[in-house]
Amino acid sequence: LFLYFTLFFDHQQAMADRVSLSSMLAKSQQDLPARRMKDSYLEVHLPLGSEPQLREKYLTFHNTVRFGRILEDLDSLAVLISYSHTYNSALKRSPLSIVTALVDKIDMRHHVIYPDCDIKFSGRVTWVGRTSIEAKMHMSQYRDGAYAPVLDATFVMVARDPENKRAAFVNPLKADGPEEEKLLQEGEANKSRRVELSTASLLKVAPTDDERKIIHSLFLNTLDTNTVSFRSRVLPPNSVWMEDAKLKGLEICHPQERNIFNRIFGGFLMRKAYELGWANACSYGGCRPNLVAVDDILFQKPVEIGSLLLLSSQVCYTQGKYIQVRVHSEVFDPLTRQHNTTNVFHYTFISDRDVPNIIPKTYGESMLYLDGKRHFNQTVEP
Repeated sequence: LFLYFTLFFDHQQAMADRVSLSSMLAKSQQDLPARRMKDSYLEVHLPLGSEPQLREKYLTFHNTVRFGRILEDLDSLAVLISYSHTYNSALKRSPLSIVTALVDKIDMRHHVIYPDCDIKFSGRVTWVGRTSIEAKMHMSQYRDGAYAPVLDATFVMVARDPENKRAAFVNPLKADGPEEEKLLQEGEANKSRRVELSTASLLKVAPTDDERKIIHSLFLNTLDTNTVSFRSRVLPPNSVWMEDAKLKGLEICHPQERNIFNRIFGGFLMRKAYELGWANACSYGGCRPNLVAVDDILFQKPVEIGSLLLLSSQVCYTQGKYIQVRVHSEVFDPLTRQHNTTNVFHYTFISDRDVPNIIPKTYGESMLYLDGKRHFNQTVEP
């Protein structure tokens, strides 16, 4: 009980300190000074090689680096970059609250992250809306006398008022030179792409003609020719029913993983979802898979301390050695018995061998299959 009240009053004090910043918020974006991309540039070093005592937190049983920890670090860096962009020199800090809205894309450029080599993270703001910020980050690792690229990441952050109750304006961004102008244009294109994908979501509109043909072909391939019945289905060779390719988990959300708003840190949610998705891909493929990309992680609702967080991973699409995994997270209230979705995660893995074909059986599973195929095509085929 004492610990509970200590945490509560610490949170109340922190929020009281932030309330005073509300008067410093801009009434419009035009009231804020424009910033350059170099103003938000940050470089952070993770000395896994030169400081071995740090390795324990990042090390897996197989002597590799836990990618879930890297996700946590990327999330923290994106927040710091956003605070640098919105820094107020008079206050000596940013008056805003920054929260993660979306992990747009993480592309792996090297599948192996060595546990005994130093890591360098770098990043900057590359596009802004009125209340949103796109941060591009890069991770490299020191090996053979030089830093080699490991991954590229794009996060979308949103600015809120100091109490995290409403949206707040961010500083406009100006480009210096053609390279930065190109980054700004890419950011605008990314925004348009996200709007287009949301509009074409299978939760809103019917599949395309080509997609309907794919689903019907899958259905025909599973019909039992001996019975000539719509209900009698036969699993084709080297295939797995989608309903048999699930893995679930439960997390009790403790105060240790909270942020300053007394809610669960987004990086923690990403780590837990990734580890469950990886375990499912490992089980499905029968070997340790490598991550190819993280795509379109949407943060729909915050997760409160004390929540029961239900995580459900589903292999939803396969092609050759590739495994597409979707992880759905929701909060369960045991008193009201209500479930509320908080996040949806998409991961693309690659195995060292061809994997069985995943086969949907119901219409809902067929939509998951098509959604997984869309994410796979965005990630791999370009």
